[in-house]
Amino acid sequence: MSTLEAAPAGILYVQKLGFAKPGPKYAREDSAATDSDNSLGQAMEESEYEEDEPRDDEDVDDSVKEDMKKLEDTFPGISIRFRLVNRIGEGTFSTVYKAEDILYDQYKNDWDTFQSTLVDNWANPPAKRRRVEGETGRSISIKRRKPRYVALKKIYVTSSPHRIQNELELLHDLRGCRSVCPLITAFRYQDQVVAVLPFFPHTDFRIQYRTFMVADMRHYFRSLFTALHSVHKHNILHRDIKPTNFLYNPDLREGVLVDFGLAEREGSEYTGTCLCANPSYIRRSKFLQSYHYSQCSTTASTGYPKTDSRPSRRANRAGTRGFRAPEVLFKCTSQTTKIDMWSAGVILLTLLGRRFPFFNSADDVDAMIEMASIFGTRRMKIAAAMHGQVFETNIPTIGEKGYSWEKLVKWASCVEELTESEKQATRLLAGLMELDPYKRLSAREALQHEFFTDPIDHDVEWGGNPEDSADTGEDGEDKEDEEADEVAMV
Repeated sequence: MSTLEAAPAGILYVQKLGFAKPGPKYAREDSAATDSDNSLGQAMEESEYEEDEPRDDEDVDDSVKEDMKKLEDTFPGISIRFRLVNRIGEGTFSTVYKAEDILYDQYKNDWDTFQSTLVDNWANPPAKRRRVEGETGRSISIKRRKPRYVALKKIYVTSSPHRIQNELELLHDLRGCRSVCPLITAFRYQDQVVAVLPFFPHTDFRIQYRTFMVADMRHYFRSLFTALHSVHKHNILHRDIKPTNFLYNPDLREGVLVDFGLAEREGSEYTGTCLCANPSYIRRSKFLQSYHYSQCSTTASTGYPKTDSRPSRRANRAGTRGFRAPEVLFKCTSQTTKIDMWSAGVILLTLLGRRFPFFNSADDVDAMIEMASIFGTRRMKIAAAMHGQVFETNIPTIGEKGYSWEKLVKWASCVEELTESEKQATRLLAGLMELDPYKRLSAREALQHEFFTDPIDHDVEWGGNPEDSADTGEDGEDKEDEEADEVAMV
């Protein structure tokens, strides 16, 4: 079933993915009265709201009010079905608004799996009552319907039609997946497209990374990995995993994965097989035959050819700065769902290190330098060679070996020693932020990690355990890793 259909000129399509009741599907823009107009008017009366009373406690900026008014004016009929409340998100390709679904009771809302729970648990004020005069003249108290909110995602016209169709189709395919935001319906008027999604109240990540303890992180990532497992089972790459795209509610200990604007099916953009997809003996053979190994392995690279006749490598580099996986930076043409797991690891590193954003690079080159500062030049060269690339840097502060994740988390969070629960989370972090995507944990493997199956309840507030701060000994170095040959590891 198509999730997006074009309506005739001057007509707005309002069917909700097959859940609409029998009857007129269209509301005309002209002033002529129709059956749809009567049914819509009756539905608005049945909502039992008085327009002169405030229904939301949100402070809306004047510029936001003007923006919402512009949407209502340029998208005929949308104000009949939704009452815009506030702007809750704005990105490169879309803007998201919080809106009340005026016609909620007119449809069978099978998509709504958490609305009733949210109404009862998210500190909503009690339902207001209004008094009307009965036939006998006595005043009767009538309970007013609680508002049902949705999120309206206005997709900019700068997005290609293929991108819009792809996003809506993927959302439709993922309906019913736990912790994944479902698509309710979509409207189109001329070149404007609005997707209707559930509204999910959540806390700001800027509060979470300052206050979350390890137990909170466990609930957060159990929900996130559950969502990623569902998405990856459908062979879909989200490509933009970051805190603002996972809306987490700490009271419910649940979150929803949103924004599939950059998502794609695995292998849909085939541009050739990357070297990393070959067995290790083939990778080693090609590396030994490469010009870099035979001519440049003994001396550092001093520049690049002024005229290079070789075609540039093209690969999908979609994502957000600071959350791109190393294979994305190295322009791997065989990217898998493991790129989402790396991004999830960056979120865990942010929570453990109490620094947001943790990586703050301006471009791909800076991003690789940030990685090299952590992993060391030797491991970065191996990772680059795995994808048929070369990594070189002459920055003296970047060492050859790099640092362990425990050291990095201690330095970032300014503690002398990690608790046992933090060490357990750090072991999960090491499996997520693995340079080799084929050794990186999948979402299913992450859910089976000891961090979830055998949790350690040794949790203290940020700052560590003062009783354990005396032990500041450094981890022993692995001599075999130091002596490992680069070619053998490739």
